[in-house]
Amino acid sequence: MSPIPTIPPPHPDPHTPAFALPPLACDTHCHVFGPDAKYPYVADRPYTPPDAPLAKLQWLQERMGIGRAVLVNATPHGRDNLVVTDAIAASGGRYKGVANVDASFSDAEIAKLSAAGIVGCRFTFLARLGGRPDLATFETVVKRIAPHGWHVDLYLPAKELETFAPVLDALPITYVIDHIGVVDAKLGVEQAAFRALVARYERDPKCWIKLTGAERVSSSGAPYHDVVPFAKRLIEVDPDRLLWGTDWPHPNVPAMPDDGDLVDLIPLYAPDPVVRQKLLVDNPARLFGFPA
Repeated sequence: MSPIPTIPPPHPDPHTPAFALPPLACDTHCHVFGPDAKYPYVADRPYTPPDAPLAKLQWLQERMGIGRAVLVNATPHGRDNLVVTDAIAASGGRYKGVANVDASFSDAEIAKLSAAGIVGCRFTFLARLGGRPDLATFETVVKRIAPHGWHVDLYLPAKELETFAPVLDALPITYVIDHIGVVDAKLGVEQAAFRALVARYERDPKCWIKLTGAERVSSSGAPYHDVVPFAKRLIEVDPDRLLWGTDWPHPNVPAMPDDGDLVDLIPLYAPDPVVRQKLLVDNPARLFGFPA
Protein backbone atom coordinates (compact mmCIF):
# COMPACT_ATOMS: atom_id res chain seq x y z
CA MET A 1 0.00 0.00 0.00
CA SER A 2 1.40 3.40 -0.99
CA PRO A 3 2.07 5.90 1.78
CA ILE A 4 -0.47 8.70 2.16
CA PRO A 5 1.06 11.95 0.84
CA THR A 6 1.19 15.00 3.08
CA ILE A 7 0.28 18.26 1.37
CA PRO A 8 1.78 21.71 2.07
CA PRO A 9 0.19 24.22 4.46
CA PRO A 10 -1.44 27.45 3.21
CA HIS A 11 0.51 30.64 2.61
CA PRO A 12 1.64 31.86 6.05
CA ASP A 13 1.33 35.59 5.40
CA PRO A 14 -0.95 36.51 2.47
CA HIS A 15 -0.96 40.20 1.63
CA THR A 16 -3.91 42.45 2.37
CA PRO A 17 -5.64 42.81 -1.00
CA ALA A 18 -5.82 46.13 -2.79
CA PHE A 19 -9.47 45.43 -3.61
CA ALA A 20 -11.83 46.01 -0.70
CA LEU A 21 -14.56 43.41 -0.55
CA PRO A 22 -18.10 44.69 0.04
CA PRO A 23 -19.89 44.00 3.33
CA LEU A 24 -21.14 40.40 3.62
CA ALA A 25 -18.87 39.19 0.81
CA CYS A 26 -18.98 35.40 0.82
CA ASP A 27 -16.17 32.93 0.25
CA THR A 28 -18.27 30.12 -1.18
CA HIS A 29 -15.57 27.45 -1.18
CA CYS A 30 -13.16 26.96 1.70
CA HIS A 31 -12.20 24.15 4.04
CA VAL A 32 -11.35 23.50 7.67
CA PHE A 33 -8.92 20.67 8.43
CA GLY A 34 -8.73 19.34 11.97
CA PRO A 35 -7.13 19.73 14.35
CA ASP A 36 -6.63 16.01 13.91
CA ALA A 37 -6.68 15.46 17.68
CA LYS A 38 -10.29 16.72 17.79
CA TYR A 39 -11.54 15.95 14.27
CA PRO A 40 -9.55 12.90 13.15
CA TYR A 41 -8.66 12.31 9.53
CA VAL A 42 -9.98 9.03 8.17
CA ALA A 43 -7.59 6.15 7.59
CA ASP A 44 -8.38 5.80 3.86
CA ARG A 45 -7.88 9.50 3.05
CA PRO A 46 -6.17 10.34 -0.26
CA TYR A 47 -3.86 12.88 1.40
CA THR A 48 -2.97 14.20 4.83
CA PRO A 49 -3.40 17.95 5.28
CA PRO A 50 -1.57 19.98 7.90
CA ASP A 51 -4.12 21.13 10.46
CA ALA A 52 -5.91 24.25 9.17
CA PRO A 53 -8.44 24.81 11.96
CA LEU A 54 -11.25 27.31 12.29
CA ALA A 55 -9.09 29.93 14.05
CA LYS A 56 -6.71 30.07 11.08
CA LEU A 57 -9.60 30.40 8.65
CA GLN A 58 -11.06 33.23 10.71
CA TRP A 59 -7.69 35.00 10.74
CA LEU A 60 -7.49 34.71 6.94
CA GLN A 61 -11.04 35.99 6.50
CA GLU A 62 -10.37 39.02 8.68
CA ARG A 63 -7.28 39.91 6.67
CA MET A 64 -9.12 39.49 3.35
CA GLY A 65 -12.30 41.27 4.49
CA ILE A 66 -14.53 38.21 4.03
CA GLY A 67 -17.86 38.42 5.88
CA ARG A 68 -19.47 35.04 5.12
CA ALA A 69 -18.32 31.60 4.07
CA VAL A 70 -19.46 28.21 2.87
CA LEU A 71 -17.32 25.44 4.35
CA VAL A 72 -16.94 22.42 2.08
CA ASN A 73 -16.06 19.23 3.90
CA ALA A 74 -13.09 17.68 2.15
CA THR A 75 -12.10 14.03 1.71
CA PRO A 76 -9.63 13.73 4.65
CA HIS A 77 -12.57 13.89 7.06
CA GLY A 78 -14.56 11.24 5.18
CA ARG A 79 -18.27 11.22 6.02
CA ASP A 80 -17.80 12.85 9.43
CA ASN A 81 -19.15 16.38 9.01
CA LEU A 82 -18.67 17.55 12.60
CA VAL A 83 -15.69 19.74 11.71
CA VAL A 84 -18.02 21.76 9.47
CA THR A 85 -21.15 21.82 11.62
CA ASP A 86 -19.16 22.86 14.70
CA ALA A 87 -17.67 25.75 12.73
CA ILE A 88 -21.12 26.78 11.52
CA ALA A 89 -22.42 26.73 15.10
CA ALA A 90 -19.59 29.01 16.19
CA SER A 91 -20.05 31.49 13.33
CA GLY A 92 -23.03 33.48 14.51
CA GLY A 93 -24.88 32.87 11.24
CA ARG A 94 -21.93 33.76 9.01
CA TYR A 95 -21.29 30.22 7.72
CA LYS A 96 -23.13 27.52 5.83
CA GLY A 97 -21.75 24.13 4.89
CA VAL A 98 -21.48 21.47 2.20
CA ALA A 99 -21.28 17.94 3.61
CA ASN A 100 -19.93 14.58 2.56
CA VAL A 101 -22.75 12.04 2.62
CA ASP A 102 -23.54 8.70 1.03
CA ALA A 103 -26.50 6.36 0.71
CA SER A 104 -26.05 5.13 4.30
CA PHE A 105 -27.30 8.48 5.65
CA SER A 106 -30.88 8.23 6.83
CA ASP A 107 -33.57 10.85 6.27
CA ALA A 108 -33.23 11.76 9.93
CA GLU A 109 -29.46 12.25 9.61
CA ILE A 110 -29.93 14.45 6.54
CA ALA A 111 -32.53 16.50 8.44
CA LYS A 112 -30.12 16.91 11.35
CA LEU A 113 -27.39 18.17 9.04
CA SER A 114 -29.85 20.55 7.42
CA ALA A 115 -30.80 21.96 10.82
CA ALA A 116 -27.08 22.43 11.54
CA GLY A 117 -26.59 24.68 8.49
CA ILE A 118 -25.69 22.20 5.77
CA VAL A 119 -27.10 23.28 2.40
CA GLY A 120 -25.54 20.81 0.00
CA CYS A 121 -23.30 17.79 -0.46
CA ARG A 122 -20.25 17.20 -2.59
CA PHE A 123 -19.23 14.56 -5.10
CA THR A 124 -15.76 14.36 -6.64
CA PHE A 125 -15.02 13.00 -10.09
CA LEU A 126 -11.20 13.14 -9.88
CA ALA A 127 -9.08 10.00 -9.92
CA ARG A 128 -6.75 11.27 -7.19
CA LEU A 129 -9.75 11.78 -4.90
CA GLY A 130 -11.31 8.41 -5.54
CA GLY A 131 -12.59 8.75 -9.08
CA ARG A 132 -16.17 8.73 -10.28
CA PRO A 133 -18.87 8.22 -7.68
CA ASP A 134 -21.16 5.23 -7.88
CA LEU A 135 -24.10 6.60 -9.85
CA ALA A 136 -26.67 4.51 -8.00
CA THR A 137 -25.41 6.03 -4.74
CA PHE A 138 -25.44 9.47 -6.36
CA GLU A 139 -29.09 9.09 -7.39
CA THR A 140 -30.09 7.81 -3.95
CA VAL A 141 -28.43 10.76 -2.22
CA VAL A 142 -30.00 13.27 -4.62
CA LYS A 143 -33.48 11.89 -3.89
CA ARG A 144 -32.82 12.05 -0.16
CA ILE A 145 -31.51 15.64 -0.10
CA ALA A 146 -33.98 17.15 -2.59
CA PRO A 147 -36.76 17.73 -0.03
CA HIS A 148 -34.34 19.80 2.06
CA GLY A 149 -33.51 22.21 -0.77
CA TRP A 150 -29.87 21.15 -0.94
CA HIS A 151 -27.71 21.41 -4.05
CA VAL A 152 -24.97 19.04 -5.20
CA ASP A 153 -21.45 20.41 -5.46
CA LEU A 154 -19.52 18.68 -8.25
CA TYR A 155 -15.76 18.54 -8.57
CA LEU A 156 -16.24 17.56 -12.18
CA PRO A 157 -13.70 18.45 -14.90
CA ALA A 158 -15.31 20.25 -17.82
CA LYS A 159 -13.66 17.78 -20.21
CA GLU A 160 -15.98 15.09 -18.78
CA LEU A 161 -19.22 17.09 -19.05
CA GLU A 162 -20.32 15.28 -22.20
CA THR A 163 -19.93 11.90 -20.49
CA PHE A 164 -22.15 12.95 -17.61
CA ALA A 165 -24.61 15.08 -19.60
CA PRO A 166 -27.52 12.63 -19.11
CA VAL A 167 -26.92 12.56 -15.36
CA LEU A 168 -26.82 16.35 -15.10
CA ASP A 169 -29.84 16.83 -17.36
CA ALA A 170 -31.88 14.48 -15.18
CA LEU A 171 -31.01 16.14 -11.89
CA PRO A 172 -34.10 17.51 -10.11
CA ILE A 173 -31.99 19.95 -8.06
CA THR A 174 -29.39 22.67 -8.51
CA TYR A 175 -25.79 21.62 -9.12
CA VAL A 176 -22.62 23.67 -8.77
CA ILE A 177 -19.45 22.97 -10.77
CA ASP A 178 -16.26 23.69 -8.86
CA HIS A 179 -13.18 25.61 -9.97
CA ILE A 180 -14.35 26.69 -13.46
CA GLY A 181 -14.43 23.01 -14.37
CA VAL A 182 -10.63 22.88 -13.84
CA VAL A 183 -10.03 23.86 -17.45
CA ASP A 184 -6.47 24.51 -18.62
CA ALA A 185 -5.94 28.24 -19.13
CA LYS A 186 -3.13 27.77 -21.62
CA LEU A 187 -5.60 26.21 -24.07
CA GLY A 188 -7.67 29.41 -24.16
CA VAL A 189 -11.38 30.11 -24.02
CA GLU A 190 -11.99 28.32 -27.34
CA GLN A 191 -10.85 24.94 -26.00
CA ALA A 192 -13.44 22.20 -26.26
CA ALA A 193 -13.73 21.69 -22.50
CA PHE A 194 -14.50 25.34 -21.78
CA ARG A 195 -16.90 25.60 -24.70
CA ALA A 196 -18.74 22.61 -23.24
CA LEU A 197 -18.89 24.32 -19.85
CA VAL A 198 -20.22 27.55 -21.36
CA ALA A 199 -22.80 25.65 -23.41
CA ARG A 200 -24.07 23.79 -20.35
CA TYR A 201 -24.20 27.00 -18.33
CA GLU A 202 -26.13 28.74 -21.12
CA ARG A 203 -28.78 26.07 -21.52
CA ASP A 204 -29.30 24.64 -18.02
CA PRO A 205 -30.71 26.99 -15.36
CA LYS A 206 -29.92 24.36 -12.70
CA CYS A 207 -26.18 24.86 -13.36
CA TRP A 208 -24.09 27.22 -11.23
CA ILE A 209 -20.32 27.65 -11.50
CA LYS A 210 -17.70 28.60 -8.95
CA LEU A 211 -15.07 31.11 -10.05
CA THR A 212 -12.62 29.42 -7.71
CA GLY A 213 -9.34 27.58 -8.07
CA ALA A 214 -7.57 30.19 -10.21
CA GLU A 215 -4.27 28.64 -9.11
CA ARG A 216 -5.50 25.28 -10.47
CA VAL A 217 -6.66 26.67 -13.81
CA SER A 218 -3.78 29.08 -14.47
CA SER A 219 -0.79 28.11 -16.58
CA SER A 220 1.11 31.39 -16.04
CA GLY A 221 1.04 31.32 -12.23
CA ALA A 222 0.51 34.20 -9.81
CA PRO A 223 -1.23 36.61 -10.05
CA TYR A 224 -3.31 34.33 -12.35
CA HIS A 225 -4.36 36.94 -14.88
CA ASP A 226 -4.67 34.26 -17.58
CA VAL A 227 -7.83 33.06 -15.78
CA VAL A 228 -9.60 36.43 -16.22
CA PRO A 229 -10.94 35.76 -19.77
CA PHE A 230 -12.66 32.59 -18.56
CA ALA A 231 -14.46 34.39 -15.74
CA LYS A 232 -15.41 37.26 -18.03
CA ARG A 233 -16.91 34.89 -20.59
CA LEU A 234 -19.10 33.22 -17.97
CA ILE A 235 -20.17 36.62 -16.63
CA GLU A 236 -21.17 37.62 -20.17
CA VAL A 237 -23.44 34.59 -20.32
CA ASP A 238 -25.12 35.18 -16.95
CA PRO A 239 -23.76 36.85 -13.80
CA ASP A 240 -26.60 35.51 -11.65
CA ARG A 241 -25.39 31.92 -11.15
CA LEU A 242 -21.71 32.50 -10.51
CA LEU A 243 -19.94 32.32 -7.16
CA TRP A 244 -16.51 33.36 -5.90
CA GLY A 245 -14.30 31.69 -3.33
CA THR A 246 -10.72 31.12 -2.20
CA ASP A 247 -10.49 27.31 -1.79
CA TRP A 248 -8.39 27.98 1.34
CA PRO A 249 -6.22 26.20 2.54
CA HIS A 250 -5.70 25.07 -1.06
CA PRO A 251 -5.28 21.30 -0.92
CA ASN A 252 -3.31 19.65 -3.74
CA VAL A 253 -2.46 22.80 -5.71
CA PRO A 254 0.48 23.08 -8.14
CA ALA A 255 1.90 26.01 -6.11
CA MET A 256 0.50 27.59 -2.96
CA PRO A 257 -1.28 30.87 -3.74
CA ASP A 258 -1.32 34.14 -1.83
CA ASP A 259 -5.03 34.67 -1.06
CA GLY A 260 -4.60 38.39 -1.54
CA ASP A 261 -3.94 37.68 -5.22
CA LEU A 262 -7.19 35.74 -5.44
CA VAL A 263 -9.19 38.63 -3.99
CA ASP A 264 -7.46 41.10 -6.31
CA LEU A 265 -8.69 39.09 -9.32
CA ILE A 266 -12.30 40.01 -8.55
CA PRO A 267 -12.33 43.53 -10.07
CA LEU A 268 -10.57 42.10 -13.14
CA TYR A 269 -13.27 39.47 -13.49
CA ALA A 270 -16.05 42.00 -12.92
CA PRO A 271 -15.20 45.71 -13.37
CA ASP A 272 -18.88 46.56 -12.85
CA PRO A 273 -19.63 46.92 -9.10
CA VAL A 274 -23.20 45.74 -9.68
CA VAL A 275 -21.88 42.44 -11.05
CA ARG A 276 -19.38 42.17 -8.21
CA GLN A 277 -22.22 42.56 -5.71
CA LYS A 278 -23.96 39.63 -7.39
CA LEU A 279 -20.90 37.40 -7.35
CA LEU A 280 -19.92 38.19 -3.78
CA VAL A 281 -23.17 38.83 -1.90
CA ASP A 282 -26.44 38.38 -3.77
CA ASN A 283 -25.81 35.06 -5.52
CA PRO A 284 -24.45 33.30 -2.40
CA ALA A 285 -27.32 34.62 -0.32
CA ARG A 286 -29.82 33.24 -2.83
CA LEU A 287 -28.25 29.81 -3.27
CA PHE A 288 -27.11 29.11 0.29
CA GLY A 289 -29.90 30.80 2.20
CA PHE A 290 -28.08 33.65 3.91
CA PRO A 291 -30.22 36.62 4.93
CA ALA A 292 -30.46 39.21 2.15
